[in-house]
Amino acid sequence: MRLPPPKLQPVPPEVVTVGDYEHAAQQRLDDRTWAYLQGGAGDEITLNANLAAWRELSLWPRVLRNLVGGHTRITLLGREMAHPIFLAPVAFQQLAHSDGELASVHAAAAQGAGMVVSTQASMPLEVLADAVRADPFRGPLWFQLYLQYDRDFNLDLIRRAHAAGYEALVVTVDAPSSGVRDRERRSGFKMPPHVHAANLAGLPHRAAVSLAMGQSPLFDGLLTHAPTWADIEWLVAASPLPVLLKGILHPEDALQAVGCGAAGVIVSNHGGRTLDTVVTTAAALPGIARAVDRQVPVLVDGGVRRGTDVLKALALGADAVLIGRPVVHALATAGAQGVAHVIRLLRDELEIAMALTGCATLADITPDVLFNPSGGPSATKGMQ
Repeated sequence: MRLPPPKLQPVPPEVVTVGDYEHAAQQRLDDRTWAYLQGGAGDEITLNANLAAWRELSLWPRVLRNLVGGHTRITLLGREMAHPIFLAPVAFQQLAHSDGELASVHAAAAQGAGMVVSTQASMPLEVLADAVRADPFRGPLWFQLYLQYDRDFNLDLIRRAHAAGYEALVVTVDAPSSGVRDRERRSGFKMPPHVHAANLAGLPHRAAVSLAMGQSPLFDGLLTHAPTWADIEWLVAASPLPVLLKGILHPEDALQAVGCGAAGVIVSNHGGRTLDTVVTTAAALPGIARAVDRQVPVLVDGGVRRGTDVLKALALGADAVLIGRPVVHALATAGAQGVAHVIRLLRDELEIAMALTGCATLADITPDVLFNPSGGPSATKGMQ
């Protein structure tokens, strides 16, 4: 079933940066929805630290270099992309706009960006793939998978994604339980009846676990179904699509992912929505890049708001970045046009940052682009 393309809305004239969309979105969403979409875990220390970590890195420009013919093209998992920007998997996008994920997938295609569609998307994965399948200039379409407690249901989801033309699976591994999201709880947010996880329709009912006195509802109940490394090995063997693991923060886990046959890792702390005070993605990225040592692609999300952030991520060892909350902000403000604008802003700012640091291509972005106060070789040198 092919839906008509989303209606275009004008971008407000006061919105000129990715950050401007946050304020604009807050004015358009009710307080409870905003608390759910924007909030983080606990005291939101990690949520805020993700943003600050990119800002605290200083660039170290080189001048008078030949930049003719420069570009932002990248090849990832055998697929050439116009630039290294993906839309991260964000659930229930119809909370932000009635066009939901349909607006995002059209925007991503129009700007040549990759998109990772969430298991908890508010629209069926087939509808989203069908909307952009014929676009020859679109970026890759990946499907994010939360492993469910029913293996047959997981296999059916994978088969559906493969048949619809998705090019990779992104398995989120850092959320065996939900985080303690205080802002959301204080607001009293409840999912409206018209928004639901369209791709989880038909999931068999999970049998209740009988708990004895003194047993934990979390450890002895919910987590009896939580995935383990054995499930990842099974999934990699069963999937016709390459599998990337999202939510990796420790180098040893990155190495284990490669050992299990993962085709890539995504450095992520779930946007600060699961565990508060966890390490920022900017801080975790260099160690993971060193550990993986180019065996598989490394992507990163969390706090990316500027093209300079993208450049810094690549300098720290990432191959590409993902953006999450900016997609929600842009959706709420101007639908598909807003999301396309956000992608274009980041790409333009990346190109400008490359030119002003003396980098003609992504291959020129090395750790030496980052300032080292000692004046000697970069402290991150050797990770690429």
